[in-house]
Amino acid sequence: MIDDLDLGFDEPERGEKGRHRRGAVNKRNGKSGGRGKTIFALLMALVLLGGIGGVGYVGFDRIRNHFVTPDYDGPGTGEAMVEVKAGDTLTDIGNSLYDAGVVKSTKAFIEAADANSRSKNIQVGRYKVRKQMKAADVIPLMLDPKSRIVNGVTIPEGTISLAIYDILSKQTKIPVADFKAAAKDPVALGVPEFWFKRNDGKKSAKSVEGFLFPATYEIPPKATAEQILKMMVAQFLAVTQQMNFVDKAQQERKISPYEALITASIAQAESVNHEDMPKVARVIYNRVYTDKYHCKCLEIDSAINYWLRIQGKDPKDSDVIKQSEINDPKNPYRTHGVDGLTITPISNPGEEALKGAVNPPAGDWIYFMTIDQKGTMGYGSNDAEYIKLRKTMCTNKVLTGENCRF
Repeated sequence: MIDDLDLGFDEPERGEKGRHRRGAVNKRNGKSGGRGKTIFALLMALVLLGGIGGVGYVGFDRIRNHFVTPDYDGPGTGEAMVEVKAGDTLTDIGNSLYDAGVVKSTKAFIEAADANSRSKNIQVGRYKVRKQMKAADVIPLMLDPKSRIVNGVTIPEGTISLAIYDILSKQTKIPVADFKAAAKDPVALGVPEFWFKRNDGKKSAKSVEGFLFPATYEIPPKATAEQILKMMVAQFLAVTQQMNFVDKAQQERKISPYEALITASIAQAESVNHEDMPKVARVIYNRVYTDKYHCKCLEIDSAINYWLRIQGKDPKDSDVIKQSEINDPKNPYRTHGVDGLTITPISNPGEEALKGAVNPPAGDWIYFMTIDQKGTMGYGSNDAEYIKLRKTMCTNKVLTGENCRF
């Protein structure tokens, strides 16, 4: 008889697969009047179920769960292990918690996450939590560093690929040669082919540089070099997808995503502070894509140092780099006398550098310089401002000797 009332109740224990969307409104036939019918049907069901005894109580419990999100009341007991993977949505995390017996329903976790703005800070990794927890208590527990099982490795922002292999090798005891071999084919590691297309007329060079996202990674036991690098590429793709990096590069910057990634890598390498990365990106765009500079070239020292480092040599300060190194014709990353961006990224940029590359501020700057010992950046739009910046650098002892003769 209940079926004849067309109550249409769903099982509430586990959330639907897919991305959780906030603020969605369910409608029937384009109208939102289904709730009144449902309440009427509920009242009818209560009347009918009232005389059915114990069987009626079971039915009532199901009906109540349609309106009340199933959730545990207590702080939980025992212990459970839950893994948050790269790209997981709130629904994915909620499903993992439900499957581990931590929360009573995925919906309860989603509602708790919506109510706690810090839930977006839950990181990839494995967590030690309790079973049968109130969903609202799970969020702060997963945000507590003590709950996160850290048996991984941290890759700092701006680390070049060769240095990453060294870090990973020391942590995992996997030979550096294995990481180099796995990195030879970025597409096999998960980088989509379209990422290597360029709109600036330069030949594309496939490299994993730029795609190994800097973060803290949980390294699974017995993981191979290829599997570890795939994890890092997957995290890069998840982060860039979340910030809509590809579309912004193409539609707003009018450049290819690869060019924007190269710009982010240079901004990361040239900036000391995060707040400078968007402005440095703007300088790069003004030099390469406009007529504001005396050439469409970068003329940056970080590219020279990148070339030195991938040859196994130490990087050099700007005031000791030789002219022969600046103009070395054998250097494929030479930016003096060569127009355009570098052939590949020159670092693995973090989230702030990536954001800055697709959201640079408006400005006519064509110069950026580190003007004090703290790493403060100064910007200039013409030669007079350039000279003023250099004098400030001399005053602050960033430049000395011959470099301070004007």
